[in-house]
Amino acid sequence: MVVLLSLLAPLRPWLIQYTVDNHIASGDYAGLVTMTILMVITLVLETVFRYLFSYASAWLGQSAVKDLRQRLFKHLSRMRLKFFDRTPIGTLTTRTVSDVETISEVFSQGLLTIVGDILQLITLLVVMLVTDWKLTLVSLSVLPLLLYSTWLFKEKVKASFQEVRTQVARLNAFTQEHISGMSIVQIFNREKAESTKFKQINSELNGANLRGIFYYSVFFPVVDIITAASLGLLVWWGAHGALREELTIGKLIAFILYVNQFFRPIRLLADKFNSLQMGMVASERVFKLLDTEEIIPDTGTYSPSALQGEISMQGMWFAYESEQFVLRDISFELAAGKKLALVGATGAGKSSIINVLGRFYEFQRGEVLLDGIPIRDYKIDHLRQHIGIILQDVFLFSGTIADNISLRNPDITLEQIKAMAAYTGIDKFIEKLPGQYNYEVNERGYALSAGQRQLIAFLRAMVYNPAILVLDEATSSIDSETEHLLQEATSKLTQGRTSILIAHRLSTIRDADQILVIDKGEIAERGNHAALLRKNGLYRKLYEMQFHDTTLTEL
Repeated sequence: MVVLLSLLAPLRPWLIQYTVDNHIASGDYAGLVTMTILMVITLVLETVFRYLFSYASAWLGQSAVKDLRQRLFKHLSRMRLKFFDRTPIGTLTTRTVSDVETISEVFSQGLLTIVGDILQLITLLVVMLVTDWKLTLVSLSVLPLLLYSTWLFKEKVKASFQEVRTQVARLNAFTQEHISGMSIVQIFNREKAESTKFKQINSELNGANLRGIFYYSVFFPVVDIITAASLGLLVWWGAHGALREELTIGKLIAFILYVNQFFRPIRLLADKFNSLQMGMVASERVFKLLDTEEIIPDTGTYSPSALQGEISMQGMWFAYESEQFVLRDISFELAAGKKLALVGATGAGKSSIINVLGRFYEFQRGEVLLDGIPIRDYKIDHLRQHIGIILQDVFLFSGTIADNISLRNPDITLEQIKAMAAYTGIDKFIEKLPGQYNYEVNERGYALSAGQRQLIAFLRAMVYNPAILVLDEATSSIDSETEHLLQEATSKLTQGRTSILIAHRLSTIRDADQILVIDKGEIAERGNHAALLRKNGLYRKLYEMQFHDTTLTEL
């Protein structure tokens, strides 16, 4: 299509020249009609080819964007959590949505159209030189000035576009963060201060856009003036030639059309180069993200259909950042079907043990075994399939309660969800909601209470029937009624299942087979509830802080 359009570009002016000089000048009406029909056919063909080219290039761009966006999201879903700890979500949203969309312009408005315009310019230049080289030189004498203006415009707009993309990423990151945390903004009466900060970022984006608009508003009138000057020189020189009968009227008319066709692509070429450059800038950012190897290596091949649930950590050391260890020499054995409790102050490293067990983060030293096999020998998806984790901060997606429990897994039916809810007693609160299991949960589940979200998270973990159940502070922020319901459900479902409980409320872990007291990343004490109380150590102090009104001897 590009080649055909470049060849068709000079055909209509040449046909007009031929018609004027050979049929109109001699009064040949029949020849005029024939040539007019031929010009209409040429125009229709050019229109059809241009439509097909525009549609095909846009289709190519959108198809590339679809594939690239899917690849990028798949890559992000495999990134280790450490990457998201230090990368603003708004920036990743910009990369996935805005930057990828900009890349589509490389196809629809960039590379292909630039090639087409250049081919058209070359074809027109050859035809013009063959037709009349003197008239060509006169009409294109202003070309150096136009090329310089175009180059200057391209460089200025490129800089402004890069600044625009940077400011858009900043604005997206700020907006996403503050809308998500709007409750904190309002609780601490920070609306005015945050609005002022938003106004500053928005003003910087506005300024970057206005600079680009300024360059456009200057460049296009300059091109129009240069084009008008070229036409003026052409008419002046051509009129003299026509008066001296050195030049035909048809040739002069054709050259006026040639000049318009020649300068129009140059006028748009700078803008298309900028689209190409912006696509390159966006693609550089997107491919940099794709090339980021923040992925936990999935080199394991072991993928059992079932696990016993025996856990062993031997001299395990872990750091989120290199050599800044938050866990030191962690060693314990947990037999299949037994219950382990982890207690300690906030930041002691309890949750980090769970992060290591599920390979959400990689440990640096020691060994972690599951059923006697190193966890790095397992395929990651099979490893996590057998570990159910209930977090304190529950994240719910937009959709129904049933969708949030099954996470739209087609292998989990509504009947299975209802059966598990009835078995645990959680069905009572769901059946009171409008629509019950089809009740629509708003974004992040803010329409539900913390306790209700926790119950849904509990069901979410249990319908996957994990061999290992982890409750990470799962009852620390719920009401006593919901806590009682969860404790009953937990006692049913932890029976005979390997369980790890992380809790601030020590009353919930009295029946644990083994309790580890974590202090500053190390195991300070271990034993069951009664044995740890008799030690008069850190566990007893933690217990007395919560139950100072209770006589310990009665417990």
